[in-house]
Formats: sequence, C-alpha cells, structure tokens
Amino acid sequence: MNRILVIGASGQIGTELTLELRKKYGNDQVIASDIREAPEDVMESGPFEIFDVMDDVKLYEVIKKHHIKKIYLLAALLSGTAEKHPKKAWDLNMKSLLTILEMAKDKIIDQIFWPSTIAVFGPTTPRINTPQLTIMEPSTVYGISKQAGERWCEYYYHKFQVDVRSLRYPGLISYKTEAGGGTTDYAVEIFYEALKEKKYHCFLKEHTKLPMMYMADALRATIDLMEAAPHRIKIRSSYNLSALSFTPHEIAKEIKKHIPEFCIYYDPDFRQQIADSWPESIDDSESRKDWGWSHEYTLPLMTEIMLREVAKKLTN
Repeated sequence: MNRILVIGASGQIGTELTLELRKKYGNDQVIASDIREAPEDVMESGPFEIFDVMDDVKLYEVIKKHHIKKIYLLAALLSGTAEKHPKKAWDLNMKSLLTILEMAKDKIIDQIFWPSTIAVFGPTTPRINTPQLTIMEPSTVYGISKQAGERWCEYYYHKFQVDVRSLRYPGLISYKTEAGGGTTDYAVEIFYEALKEKKYHCFLKEHTKLPMMYMADALRATIDLMEAAPHRIKIRSSYNLSALSFTPHEIAKEIKKHIPEFCIYYDPDFRQQIADSWPESIDDSESRKDWGWSHEYTLPLMTEIMLREVAKKLTN
C-alpha cells in the first residue's frame, strides 16, 4: 500500500516518468497528479488527481487517500517562462518543495525526488566540465530557486534525516511531449519544424553549446537514483548528470543527414543570455562513482529516433 505520487505528471518529464514508474511498479501503485489533465496514456493507465500543489490541504488529502510514501515533485516553472513570471516561479518552485520536505520531516512520507538543473550554475561558474562542487551564482529566477532548493534539501537531510534525492538535469529531449518553456527546448522544437517545414528559426546562436540528454537516459537515471541504497547517496543537494553536449549547428548537421534540404536560421532572443550563463559540459563523475550512472544515447542515435518518432506523431 506504499504508493508513489508524481506531482507535475502533465509536464515533459512527468508524463514519461509516470508511465515508466507504472511499467515498473504497477499502474495502481503510481498516482499521477497535476493542475491540468495529462496526455491520454497517463490519464487512462492509472489513477490521476487534479489539484494545485500549492494547496496544502488538498495535497495532504491525496497523500492520505492513496497511502503515498514516495513523492516525485516535478511541478515547476522553467527558465524561459520563469523570467516572464518571476514571483510566480519563486512561489511555485519553493513553496511546494518546503511543504513536502516538512511532510517528510513529520514522517508522513518516506522519500522525495526533486529535480534540480544546470541553471543553478551561472556566468562565474567554470563552463567546461563544470564540477560537482564549484562557484554557483545563478542569474535567472529558475536557477536562483533551484539553487535555494538544493540548499533546503541538504539542510533537511542533515537536520531531520529526510531521504531526499536530486539530479541536476541538463536539457532533456523527447518526442512524447512538446517543449514547455525552457532554454534548451530548441532541441525538441527543431525536429518538429524539420519535418513539417524543412527549416527552423533557432532562438540561440549557432555555436551555443549546452549539456543535453535523451529522455530515456534521464528516466533511467532518476529511477536508479531513487532505488540506490541510502549509503550510496553521498550528495544530498543535487548530483551533476551528463550525457551529451552539442550546439544548434551540430544538431542541425545531424538532421541534414536524414533531411538534406533542411535549413536552420538563427534569431537569438532573451534566452541567449540565459544560455550564455550556463555550462557547456558537465562533470558527472560523482554520479558515476556513487550509484553507477552511465548514459546510453549518442547524438546520432537520438537524432534518428527523434525524427522517426516525431514523424509518426505528426502523421497520426
């Protein structure tokens, strides 16, 4: 009866993570939730609760109703959207985390997964092979809230022995859900536009290199981290996580191997300044050493899969 609650199950990560967890633990064991309905496969494959994570009373009711003991807290405003709505982003990203950390402190739940991001780094951080422990002076609302969240996670672990675990996700690429307001979202949009229009207007400059990851790797990393024995989790703020690093030019070059007539144009907007403050590549050796992380997907393999699956989606 110790069930899992995924909060933010309608988002890019939440949609796929919910399905992966249901496949692993059983449909009835994983309760999905969001402020709005999720895609059909999430809604139909298991229990779903519509509520606002900012509503503490409703959150507590759902936890008690479904005998929840493990929470994946994915609700957040991402980088691009957060810059347009800074106070709303801070309130959502912080209040929801603190509420759930308090529930774990009070033994209402046993374990928390909370995602951090490469946005916790900033323009003063070393940009190449950014280490686990380094200067962190984020210059975006999203990054500031996530850095503060990391500090709270570590505090609740040391002060109250709360079993909270976290990953600093790079940009995530998936064909199942479309872009949701992040600075790395060009790497999802580009596949749709390549297939529909044979061209793409990119909001970043040609040689802007950023850390990226195919969603299947991110889901496996998340579940592996949560299943690792507690003594293997040495870092309770958030682990660096890495797989690929590429530029818009490099991903466009891969796409052209499959669609020779594809053209990319560069029209940088406010997200260029955000991208310029983030790392180009990440050193995730602590994740690989502590709990055995390794990625599987390369840029050519990911490109091939994305073009094939997005084409199917557009046809349907």
